[in-house]
Amino acid sequence: MAASDQDLLEEKIQTVRRRDRRFSRHAYYFVLDALDYTMTHFGRDQLTGEDRHVGGKELLVGIKEYAAEQFGPMAAIVFERWGVACSADFGEIVFNLIDAELLSRRPCDSRLDFVEGIDFRELFAEKHRESLERIASPQR
Repeated sequence: MAASDQDLLEEKIQTVRRRDRRFSRHAYYFVLDALDYTMTHFGRDQLTGEDRHVGGKELLVGIKEYAAEQFGPMAAIVFERWGVACSADFGEIVFNLIDAELLSRRPCDSRLDFVEGIDFRELFAEKHRESLERIASPQR
């Protein structure tokens, strides 16, 4: 991304944050990065290889996987520091990015796609327990 593109992105995110101060600017950048991650890992049509639209439920899976890679067991704490308490908050971030014309949507997309999603605190705690068990178990 060229410097001017990065400046434009930062300006748009700051504009969003002036309207909605609930979430850190890092949360917005994370969602954009998680969308790229999701598109790379899940967002291609298996038959044609073409990019396709990623819905809210798919994006939540991508967010979960990307956060686990980036932050490990600290992911839930990072999200809390950014003001993200539940999966519905990611829906708010996504729709703020849509309002800023940084993302597009289809008529079927809804904030409700992000509700009843993932309990990040429990998910990352479980991932951490699994990692500790793997480390602690004797090698065969």
